[in-house]
Amino acid sequence: AVPGGCEGSRLSLQCAAWIPEAGAVLDLLEKCPEHQKKGGFPVVVFEGLDATGKTTVTQSVKDTLNGILLRSPPACISQWRTAFDDEPAPIKRAFYAAGNYILASEIAKASTQAPVIIDRYWHSTAAYTIATEITGKVQDLPPAHDEVYQWPEDLLKPDLVLLLTVDPEERVRRLQRRGLEKTKEEAELEANSLFRQRVEESYRRMVNPACQEVDASASKEEVLKTVLQLIRKHCAL
Repeated sequence: AVPGGCEGSRLSLQCAAWIPEAGAVLDLLEKCPEHQKKGGFPVVVFEGLDATGKTTVTQSVKDTLNGILLRSPPACISQWRTAFDDEPAPIKRAFYAAGNYILASEIAKASTQAPVIIDRYWHSTAAYTIATEITGKVQDLPPAHDEVYQWPEDLLKPDLVLLLTVDPEERVRRLQRRGLEKTKEEAELEANSLFRQRVEESYRRMVNPACQEVDASASKEEVLKTVLQLIRKHCAL
């Protein structure tokens, strides 16, 4: 269900003919070394739905650890995100999957210099893909331990993945306070609680590495304290 490296490339090739941006993404993908190796510094990923505090927490952790902050999709292709968001689901997912492999080469380089903090990575691509392709309730998702929840063998793996969660009503209040234009997926999350539940449960079923859940409903200071404790416990700092 989730386009990996090979399938992502194949889909990019197919759509490059009628989506000019796809050719540019494919060019960047081809320049990435096949097997990325992590440097000596820890790599920590933050996952979660919009308005769970990822932007605030990742910036604070980056400042505290004197780290490098990266995002998915990476900056070099993020300007094409809106173009691909309007495409059919397989093409859209191929864009995000390719973005993860391009991001991996940035992580490999950055992790030789400082701790790397990432705002979304593979787990987001996988969770949203699974939740979109499966309709119905959480029970209709592929069973736990299904291969769709496995990290791709050829993608650079982080040291720690933290899943930020907040109460659904609190998350909606935060979104309303922000007053930003909603993405299609965010509108779907708000309108369809089953979709939100499928996304969150998919995150929880990810393995190798699994997500460590963090309740992000508390104050910014408390959440940062919890997150830093987890990073120091699981990573060599």
